[in-house]
Amino acid sequence: MLVGLCGGICSGKHAIAEFLIQQQGFQLLELSNKSYPQIANDSDDDLRLQASEIRKRGIAHSPEFVFENVELLVDFVTKRWQECWVTTDIWDGATLDRLLQRPFFLLVSVDAPVSLRWKRFTDRCWRRQLDPPALEQFVLWNDRHLYDRRIGRAYLTDQAQVKLFNSSSSLEELHSALKALNLADEQRLRPNWDQYFMQLASLAAQRSNCMKRRVGCVLVRERRVISTGYNGTPRHLKNCNEGGCPRCNSGEGGGAGLSTCLCIHAEENALLEAGRERIREGAILYCDTCPCLTCTVKIAQVGISEVVYSQGYNMDRDSAAILEAAGIRLRRFSPPRNGLIYLQSQENTEPFDIEAE
Repeated sequence: MLVGLCGGICSGKHAIAEFLIQQQGFQLLELSNKSYPQIANDSDDDLRLQASEIRKRGIAHSPEFVFENVELLVDFVTKRWQECWVTTDIWDGATLDRLLQRPFFLLVSVDAPVSLRWKRFTDRCWRRQLDPPALEQFVLWNDRHLYDRRIGRAYLTDQAQVKLFNSSSSLEELHSALKALNLADEQRLRPNWDQYFMQLASLAAQRSNCMKRRVGCVLVRERRVISTGYNGTPRHLKNCNEGGCPRCNSGEGGGAGLSTCLCIHAEENALLEAGRERIREGAILYCDTCPCLTCTVKIAQVGISEVVYSQGYNMDRDSAAILEAAGIRLRRFSPPRNGLIYLQSQENTEPFDIEAE
């Protein structure tokens, strides 16, 4: 596994690299030819920026883990991918694109409030007996660092599979959050079967035209996709988002007026597409939401063995009771947390994340 860390000035990349090295058995990989993009117009200021950014406290440098270019680094890790490696030397799109080709690479971006990053940079300047920049100057450096058309690193951070928001002001809190997060979880690299099929269900949901809620569904047997479905009005009827279903377009609350709804649910579409003969015993249904009662009785009728869902619905208990009576296993899907993850909160130092609804 190779974790690449990128982010803004003083966002905490090297503090996280240090944690991975000292507490989780990672080893640091570096590029000897660091083509740092110039952030400040003044060469002395730019040197001060780069000197602060590449500082790695307590990290031992081993010559065998320093490479002249990214090709040599990638070749080295490819032969030892089952070991744990980390690098912060990702400065341009070409380097990142090369790393992203490998299935063992995980890109992690790190960010923090600009006021906090300025304070961190100021503290580093004082320790080096240098005059710190004013906040306004630091903000200008930061904008160039991230958003300059030629050298900005926003392209890098946008590609990250995991995005950490490091608002912690103490290393103890940061380390506690990172330990709970477990960046070394290999499920982040390659989705397991549950993740894979649930992502397909979420992709199918993007085709939904239902005005109430997007839902996608995938039917699977022996780890092979039988059919997919998403919710919306039937064939040859006007799409729901074009006014085809009066109930969904009336703005009624969830669960109300279901008998007048013209939209076919994602589960129903997947079941109709597959047909009972193709489903047979042992089939698994993956769906964004827990099935409603109408879909639940149909699932029981066609011989589905297991239902896996990611979000609750307003009749989960009733659906669960029917599935249990029918001998069908119901399971909620809990993937490793990716996306935007806060590493610290005011009330609790445990990490938490924002999930898109």
